[in-house]
Amino acid sequence: MNRRVYLAAVGTSLSASLAGCTSVMGVFDDPPCSGDECDIGMTRNAFVPVEYETTVGETVVWKNTSGADHTVTALENSIPEDAAYFATGDYEDERTARDAWHEYRGGRLGTRETYEHTFEVPGEYTYICEPHVDGNMIGTVVVRE
Repeated sequence: MNRRVYLAAVGTSLSASLAGCTSVMGVFDDPPCSGDECDIGMTRNAFVPVEYETTVGETVVWKNTSGADHTVTALENSIPEDAAYFATGDYEDERTARDAWHEYRGGRLGTRETYEHTFEVPGEYTYICEPHVDGNMIGTVVVRE
């Protein structure tokens, strides 16, 4: 077989098989959460699902299902007034959580690690992944009575 023809055929086949690899999930990501394992998964650059509904008193579990490090960092101006602040690393406020990530990767949620928070106040809670917020890794938990 002609070497150039063979290499062109292999390149075309490889390109076609990798065409879907630019999706939200990376090649080495686990499937998003299913069953009792977790409620919200983290792919390479997205929370899955982006919006999650729960009820007052319920605990929500996030799981890093990707090969990248992530955080769950609540936006203080986007959670109910009387609600407890939440972030991986258990920081007491958004500034401390953000600074911790940038100073020493504080609040890091590694591959297959989980984080949980119990929601006691109804309302909408917006949170981000600090290292991937520029890529629009933003999620919302809606808590109903």
